[in-house]
Amino acid sequence: MYLKKVEGVRAVTLPDGKAMTQADLPPANTTRWVASRKLAVVRGVLYGLISQGDACARYGLSDEEFAEWVRAVSLHGEQALKVTALKNYRQP
Repeated sequence: MYLKKVEGVRAVTLPDGKAMTQADLPPANTTRWVASRKLAVVRGVLYGLISQGDACARYGLSDEEFAEWVRAVSLHGEQALKVTALKNYRQP
């Protein structure tokens, strides 16, 4: 079995006991952002699998966009990351 050499942490353990690896992150060329992919990036950054700067550079995100994803997850959970649900969770 061949393991690809990666920079930084190879895997982290989430609070629910599951392991998250680099392979669980979306591909760098992702253009269609569904809630599950956004959540994977947020979890990867929050639990130390990838740094915020690396995530923003890899996926072409602005710091503000990423911060908005984190805020949405912390306040309302994964459902708030769905584009169709944004109007329900947006503050006036």
